[in-house]
Amino acid sequence: MRKGVFLFFFLSAFLVSCKEGPERRLPYYNNASFTPQFLEKAPEDFHKVRSFALTTHTNQAFTEKDMDGKISVVNFFFTSCPGICPRMAINMKALQDSFLTDDRIQLLSHSVMPETDDVPTLQKYAGAKKVDSKRWLLLTGNRSEIYNLGRKFYFVEEDLGEKRDTATFLHTENFVLVDKQRHIRGIYNGLNVASIGELIRDIRELEKE
Repeated sequence: MRKGVFLFFFLSAFLVSCKEGPERRLPYYNNASFTPQFLEKAPEDFHKVRSFALTTHTNQAFTEKDMDGKISVVNFFFTSCPGICPRMAINMKALQDSFLTDDRIQLLSHSVMPETDDVPTLQKYAGAKKVDSKRWLLLTGNRSEIYNLGRKFYFVEEDLGEKRDTATFLHTENFVLVDKQRHIRGIYNGLNVASIGELIRDIRELEKE
């Protein structure tokens, strides 16, 4: 059985199983150690994704305000990547299909090579990967802004204490779950089917808040 077909049936079964069971609250995270903090509500000064300005593959402006009121799944990729990115795209497509009619959810893939991944390049990639722009957006823009977001606000790299700048390539398989107030609520291995199943379960829980 092809991997994509297997993933579809696995996640479909997982979604059914997740509709029942006790409700639980997801933790909050405020630094790269991903130490969970179980809070009834995050205080006003709690870590959240800061302001930014990027461009989508549909050539529309996209800022932090477009995240407000939506649950977001965030990852980082580049269109010419021959390694982990194609596998992450398969799993993002599975997430897209799982929440295709749910306007509360959006998937955000940031290019870490924006100097080559311009809007036309992203549009071509979106067509090849069957990206549905009403649920999944590919983002490009200023390299420094994207790298700063990934490392300092989404915490997608786990090399604690090691200083990095835009000259150090950002390459990670992590998917990050962000709530409607732009707080970090989970991190997942974007290459692992079981981890994607956990992400789907946690999205369902977050929708209850």
